[in-house]
Amino acid sequence: MFDVLPPDLARLLTLRVWHAMWLQRIDTKIADLQKRDAEQKQGQKGRPQEPDWIVELGIGNGRPPIEVHVGGCYAAGKRRRPVPRDEARRLLASGVRACTHCKPDTHLRILD
Repeated sequence: MFDVLPPDLARLLTLRVWHAMWLQRIDTKIADLQKRDAEQKQGQKGRPQEPDWIVELGIGNGRPPIEVHVGGCYAAGKRRRPVPRDEARRLLASGVRACTHCKPDTHLRILD
C-alpha cells in the first residue's frame, strides 16, 4: 500500500544517490552549526567580564573624566575605562556628569 518506490533498479539507484547527496548536505550543515556554536561559546568564555562602572574620558591634556556610566551602557563612548564603585561615587560627587541613559547616580544611590 505504501510502496510508492519505482519498480526498476535504475530509478531506485538514482533515488539512493539523490538521498545520499542530501544526507551529506544535511550532515555538513549540522557540523557547520555545531562548530559555530562551539566557537561562540569559546568566545564568550574568553571575553573579559563587563565592568560594573565606566568613566568616559574627554579629549585633550590628561583626558579628564566627562561622564560616568553603568558597565555595558550603550551610550558610553569609545574613550573609557573601568572604575571601581568608590571611584564612580567620588567622580559623581565631584561634579562629573551622570549618563542620562543608564543613570549611574540612581544605581549608586547618590541624591542631588
